Amino acid sequence: MSSPSTPSTRRSSLAAGLLLATCASWLSVVAAQAADLTVVVSNITSNAGNVMLGLFHSASTFPKTETKGVMAAAAERDAAGRVTLVLRDLTPGTYAVSAYHDLDANGQLNNNLMGLPSEPYGFANNARGSFGPPSFQAASVALPAQGLAIELKVQ
Repeated sequence: MSSPSTPSTRRSSLAAGLLLATCASWLSVVAAQAADLTVVVSNITSNAGNVMLGLFHSASTFPKTETKGVMAAAAERDAAGRVTLVLRDLTPGTYAVSAYHDLDANGQLNNNLMGLPSEPYGFANNARGSFGPPSFQAASVALPAQGLAIELKVQ
């Protein structure tokens, strides 16, 4: 047999219900602020090594200190020479994106004797710099709350 409902127990139940509703609402806002950036890296010409992707949140860190990075085996490329990588749960905003095909899988972009990259590399918007990397602005994309998919070609 259940006990009769009193004003005190009704208030407790109402408070608990409001707390649960508030927490659920807050969690849905937090989840809505996490966006995914899908990057299709094209022109992967061999199965050797890895495809490395870097994300940069400001001009002061670009292109040396990435905010977030992911990698995939180049052997995962499709018949057209594309590898798809996904950066998950990002805060919407502006980010520069770079990628390179790490042919020897040593975890770094190799340079020749003149200091120029000797492995295929590229940036968002297929941006290129004159004597060095492109600017943060040229290599950046605006990531909306609903996420974004871009293609980046390494050369």
